Amino acid sequence: MEQKAIKLNAKNLSSLPKEVSVPAYDRSKVKTGIVHVGIGGFHRAHQAFYTDQLLAEHGVTDWGICGIALLDHDKRIYDTLVDQDGLYNLMITAADGTTHTKVIGSIVEYLFAPENPDAVIEKMAHPDVKIITLTITEGGYNFNPATGKFMPENPAIQADIVNPEKPDTIFGYLTQAIKRRKERGLKGITIQSCDNIQQNGVVAKEMLQAYITLAAPGLLNWVKENISFPNAMVDRITPVTSQEAIDLLDTQFGIADAWPVVCEPFCQWIIEDDFINGRPDWNLVGAQFVKDVHPYEKMKIRLVNGGHVALGFTGYLNGYTFVYETMADPVFFNFVKDFLDEEATPILDEVPGIDVEEYKKTLMQRFSNPYIKDQLTRIFSESSAKIPKFLMPTINDQLVKGVSLKRAALILAAWCHYLEKTAIKEVQDEMKQLLIKEATESIKGDPLAFLKIASIFGDIAEKEEFAFQYLLFLNGVRKEGVAKVINTIDQY
Repeated sequence: MEQKAIKLNAKNLSSLPKEVSVPAYDRSKVKTGIVHVGIGGFHRAHQAFYTDQLLAEHGVTDWGICGIALLDHDKRIYDTLVDQDGLYNLMITAADGTTHTKVIGSIVEYLFAPENPDAVIEKMAHPDVKIITLTITEGGYNFNPATGKFMPENPAIQADIVNPEKPDTIFGYLTQAIKRRKERGLKGITIQSCDNIQQNGVVAKEMLQAYITLAAPGLLNWVKENISFPNAMVDRITPVTSQEAIDLLDTQFGIADAWPVVCEPFCQWIIEDDFINGRPDWNLVGAQFVKDVHPYEKMKIRLVNGGHVALGFTGYLNGYTFVYETMADPVFFNFVKDFLDEEATPILDEVPGIDVEEYKKTLMQRFSNPYIKDQLTRIFSESSAKIPKFLMPTINDQLVKGVSLKRAALILAAWCHYLEKTAIKEVQDEMKQLLIKEATESIKGDPLAFLKIASIFGDIAEKEEFAFQYLLFLNGVRKEGVAKVINTIDQY
């Protein structure tokens, strides 16, 4: 008779197979010191993983995490955490196919903001909470991709200003929590972004202060004196959880987990040491505190995220589904390698303690891991927010130097062609209406219409040599397909 899988929850931890690591600490004694907003796969593979190790290996009890599901569509992960007592499996899968499964226990509380906004505000304002961390994606910061400025016209922002006690946006929640901390005479707090945005701490600071200037200007001086916003570089490839992973846990380990997380072994977290009210010693479990995170985050965003951008639309147009499949094709492997070596690397700053050539070799191995089934559609979703951060800085810096950027131009041409031939319902992008309109216009009217979307590309369409190469590649991809264009790129 087939044995039924063991449901993951606190009661059943001791019954799990011995090859599965479980929290070796008393979770009931762990106090919440961190509120984290955005409890998706990346947070659970990264910050929650580091924190779990700290709790397990160093006897720490005051840095547990309260996970906040901020938006309506976060209800499923909230319900899963409630059902599993905050526990989940982290499946760390190496390139040789071996998987180490570890139950993470550092999320000790969880709240669903749309259901109880006041509970979220109160938790953020609790005196035991010293850090609020964020993974809310680029779009969550509400800045214009071209100007970097806060967008007050956003209806959700206007609604939060009118109804401050029932906020919807992260800025509305933070402002109400800060207001209560000030009124109660509490210490300040650190707000730490864990999103893939260069100068993510600066962005969080500027956007929050822009909101407070509009919504509660009397708080602004308190914020400037009592809140710190450290920049941080985060890295761990974490694909969307598949049904295959859930089934593997069931069949191989006998565990019923509704939402495990799969990730690669590589993990990196470099943080500016600027915490106004104390911090966990994450450095004891592999994180690195530095004075200036800028060269590290620039390297990571331009190589790791830039490499993903290079693979995304080109690989998809050639019929691939996953990153590892695309990397297994020598045409695309070499295309990404050449992009990293010739167009992205020359403009990096010196990175203390890092051998950039070794970093890139490791990166190519990470992208090639066949057991990390990272979908191309995931890495190029919301490209209107990603490309201005992950690719355009490389293009703009190189154009200042007068360097030819064939591969970058081809990447943008591939994006335009993807939009030309893809049904709007399949495009995952907040700006998809405009993107498809201009991509279509580039066929029937102005061939540079797509490249003239200023909020994404700035004035790149006015750079004659780049625009000329872009059009050559766009026509080439339309007529001959992306693989043939890459194979003959030196002839363009």
